Amino acid sequence: MKILVAVKRVIDHNVKIRVKPDHSGVDLTNVKMALNPFCEIAVEQAVRLKEAGLASEVLVVSAGPKAVQEQLRTALALGADRALHIDTEVALESLAVAHLLKAVVEQEQPELVLLGKQAIDSDNNQTGQMLAALGGMPQGTFASALEVEQGQIKVTREIDGGLEILALALPAVITTDLRLNEPRYAKLPDIMKAKKKPLAVTTPDALGVDVSPRLRLKAVEPPPERQGGIKVASVAELVDKLKNVAKVIA
Repeated sequence: MKILVAVKRVIDHNVKIRVKPDHSGVDLTNVKMALNPFCEIAVEQAVRLKEAGLASEVLVVSAGPKAVQEQLRTALALGADRALHIDTEVALESLAVAHLLKAVVEQEQPELVLLGKQAIDSDNNQTGQMLAALGGMPQGTFASALEVEQGQIKVTREIDGGLEILALALPAVITTDLRLNEPRYAKLPDIMKAKKKPLAVTTPDALGVDVSPRLRLKAVEPPPERQGGIKVASVAELVDKLKNVAKVIA
């Protein structure tokens, strides 16, 4: 079984985001970038399936500028076999990424496609569902457990009412949730080996995909700063503040 894992380059989750002075976007100058945490979980799950003898190859794919190759090498160091970089300077939207992945799926013919459930920068939670719809494949989103058996995959999903278990025929698209696994750390020997693993480069034009933006960004604003709290002298004053100032009770 071949597994395709889509990964994304995002701002490191420990970095405090800065908005550009003209509010046209996020300032990325000298900002540390990293592999999206949910994508790390997807890579880890693919590698575990291979280590269990259930997969023969793990291919990682990412779209973006040349700097994306840094995160692809990270995925290779975590255990993926080869990587594919879709080189583009266009700010990609979820639908464009889904079309690019669909083209790669048609070329590579994987039995399983794994994606993080969302990226921590845009938080759209759209690409996996769009890819499944475009490719006509069954999907299991927010997976907290996976089990492959007899040509199908069982996906455990956490829902409001408890747990839901889906049995999907392969090929299928799965998006990974936080509780699926704990990603490993890349060891130095694996990082060195990753430099020699194959990393191919293609373009949206070569894949026959139009990635022109369909949305227009009007402005980016930082979240409002939290105001300092106040002390009250009595329960009556507290109730008055909650009712007339915070307006959280009637």
